[in-house]
Amino acid sequence: MTSRDEAEKAVFTLLKYLETDPNREGLKKTPRRVIDSWDEIFSGYKTDSKSILQATFNAEGYDGIVLLSNIEFHSTCEHHLQPFSGKAHVAYIPVDRIVGISKLARIVDHHALRLQNQERITNNVANDLVEHLNPLGAAVIIQASHGCMRCRGVKKQNAIMTTSAMRGVFFDKKEARNELMQLIENSS
Repeated sequence: MTSRDEAEKAVFTLLKYLETDPNREGLKKTPRRVIDSWDEIFSGYKTDSKSILQATFNAEGYDGIVLLSNIEFHSTCEHHLQPFSGKAHVAYIPVDRIVGISKLARIVDHHALRLQNQERITNNVANDLVEHLNPLGAAVIIQASHGCMRCRGVKKQNAIMTTSAMRGVFFDKKEARNELMQLIENSS
C-alpha cells in the first residue's frame, strides 16, 4: 500500500511535468489538497455492499416495483481519470424484505466512488440487489455525461451514454420492463 506521503510526492511529480514552477505559491499545498479530495472522491473503496443493503424491513406483502429514480452520481473514468456524472434509476421487486430508500442511493455511490466505467457500475448495482435482497427482479439504468467525451478526444458536449442491467422478471417479462420504463419516464 502506498503511503499518503508517497501519494503527495507523486502529485508533485505530475505538477513538475505540467508546470515550469511547481513550487509557486498557488501550487504549494496542491499535492495535499489533491490527496484530500481523492480520499472523498474515491471513498467507495472504503464501503461494502453487504453492510449497505443489510438493514431491511418486512415488505408487509408489498410486491410491486420499488423505484428510486434520478439518483445523481459522480464517478471517475478509469481510462483517462476524467469525471463522469449523471443519474441512476434503481428498481427491484421485493419478495419478503424491503430496504430503506437511502440505501439505493448509497449502493450507487458505493460503486461510483471508485475508478470506474459506467457499464461496471450498472452491472454491480444490479448484482448487489440480487445477491443481498433476493428480489423477483432488479433493474438499473444509468445515464451519464463523460468528461473524456466532453473535454478531450471527440469533444461532444451533449453526448449522454445510457446503460442498463435487467435481472429476474425485468429481464424475463416484457410487461414488468415496460411498467418500469413508464415509471421512469413519469419521474423525469
